[in-house]
Amino acid sequence: MSRAPAEVRVVAVTGVGEVRAGDDLARVLVDALRAQGTGPADGDVLAVSSKVVSKARGLSAPLERREAVVAEQSVRTVAARRTPAGLASIVEAVAGPVMAAAGVDASNVPDGTVLVLPADADAEARALRAAVRALSGADVGVVVTDTAGRAWREGQTDFALGVAGLDVLDDLRGHLDASGRPMSVTARAVADEVAAAADLVKGKTGGVPAALVRGLLAHVREEDGPGARSLVRPAAGDWFRLGHVEAVRAALGASAVEAPPVVPGGTAERLGRVAAVATAGGPGSCRVEDDGTGALLRLGAEDAFELGALAQRVLAALWTEDLAGDVRRDGERGAEVRVVPAR
Repeated sequence: MSRAPAEVRVVAVTGVGEVRAGDDLARVLVDALRAQGTGPADGDVLAVSSKVVSKARGLSAPLERREAVVAEQSVRTVAARRTPAGLASIVEAVAGPVMAAAGVDASNVPDGTVLVLPADADAEARALRAAVRALSGADVGVVVTDTAGRAWREGQTDFALGVAGLDVLDDLRGHLDASGRPMSVTARAVADEVAAAADLVKGKTGGVPAALVRGLLAHVREEDGPGARSLVRPAAGDWFRLGHVEAVRAALGASAVEAPPVVPGGTAERLGRVAAVATAGGPGSCRVEDDGTGALLRLGAEDAFELGALAQRVLAALWTEDLAGDVRRDGERGAEVRVVPAR
């Protein structure tokens, strides 16, 4: 367990200018630091936006291909919603983390283009660290940063996409807390905390792509270390692998049904999606019936067993639309489901 430093200093790296494909990013950053009257020193951490890493590597694509590029950069979809501008998706990215649009970004880039994240940001961090050491003689840690939202909180924060030469975790499990009790789950995400602190001086609109973090000598290592990808929770241990709508649809065998819109629409539109989901992976029919309220589904099946199964599928699909239903038998092979207030 490392002791917390008494002070950490975060310095914006200014005067970098526009980074273009083929630029020597390490030299650009070291020169900018020297122009500020400082420079990297042993034990410093250089936090660098993934955006300038991608620009230097020439990882761009035409804006018109954005949706296709997002699909190419996605391992799996966690959640997706249709918007007037196209499909908005949360995915597990080729780059590693779960994030919006696989990190494909159209901000602060030339018109008509998008940037793609490096596929191996840890390798980029290792290469940048070695180049900074060769130019300056300093043994620094490097964090390649990106931005993401959080499932339970508003707003975005920066996190570590790639890491070299820095502890990614400060694992306190097995140590005693200040009251003498053993800690069983505490493992501080040091690399993510560095990325977030650096963003306080980098910002998003000032053209500052990097920050120097000083005071973390205890966490800077001679070896490159396991990298930021080691922070990505394995799928088997992820309690939130899918969005709530996607999880129900997957259980019903209805993953192929078109993603719902961000604005759900009126009751009739929502019931149309319910009918599509309920019948996508099982037998039976389900249709929206116009009874003057637009809030009735008519079910049909070959036998009582299929009818019961279909009714349960409809109730589950209603839940994904924040609706509930009251099921009533209608003859030997039919039933109706009337929408009732969700509890």
